[in-house]
Amino acid sequence: MFTGIVQAVGRIAATETKGDGLRIAVDIGMRDVADVAVGDSIAINGCCLTIVEVNGSTLSFDVSAETLRCTIGLDRVGDVNLEMALRLADRLGGHLMTGHVDGVGTVTRFDAVAGDAGGSWFLEIEAPAELARFIAAKGSIAVHGVSLTVNGVAGSRFHVNLIPHTLAVTTFGALKVGARVNLEVDLVARYVARLHEG
Repeated sequence: MFTGIVQAVGRIAATETKGDGLRIAVDIGMRDVADVAVGDSIAINGCCLTIVEVNGSTLSFDVSAETLRCTIGLDRVGDVNLEMALRLADRLGGHLMTGHVDGVGTVTRFDAVAGDAGGSWFLEIEAPAELARFIAAKGSIAVHGVSLTVNGVAGSRFHVNLIPHTLAVTTFGALKVGARVNLEVDLVARYVARLHEG
C-alpha cells in the first residue's frame, strides 16, 4: 500500500527488453538506499513495482507487458515520482493507494491560477470514460502516484489545484497540455460502486 506522498524524484536511466516486458533501471539519486532490498515494493509514477536488483543508488525492476499496456512513462528514460511502500507505523498523509494503475488520462489544461500570488496551478485531466464515475469533487485521486484532492468534475474531466510545494517535489513542473498521466481512482469509491451494482 501507498499514500501518494512522493518521497523523491528519480530517473529511469535505462530500459532493456526482457521477454515480452522490460527491465528498467531507476537512479534514485542521493536517497539513502540502506532501507531498500530486493523484493521491496516501490511506486514509480504510481505503479507498484518490485525491486529485482540494487546497484548503488540504481534500482532495477521488471515490468510486464500487461503493466506496460495499462500505464504510461515506464518504457522510456525520464524523471519519475517515487514512493516506498507504506509501513503500518507510518503516517497516512495522502490517501490509501494500491499502486495498481487504473488507466491513463490526458492533461487538457495546465496553467497558473489567475490572481493567486502564492503560485498555485490549475491542472485539468481527461480521464478514460470507464473511470469517470469513480471521480468525485472533494474526493481523492492519484495522478502519477501523487495523492490529490479533486476540486471539480465535468463529464470525464476533473481538475485539481497544485500548490508550489507539490510542483517542487514531483515531476509535475514539467507537465504540458497533451501529456499523458497514470491514474488510480479512490479505493473506497471503487468498492462502493461495486456494492451499489449488487
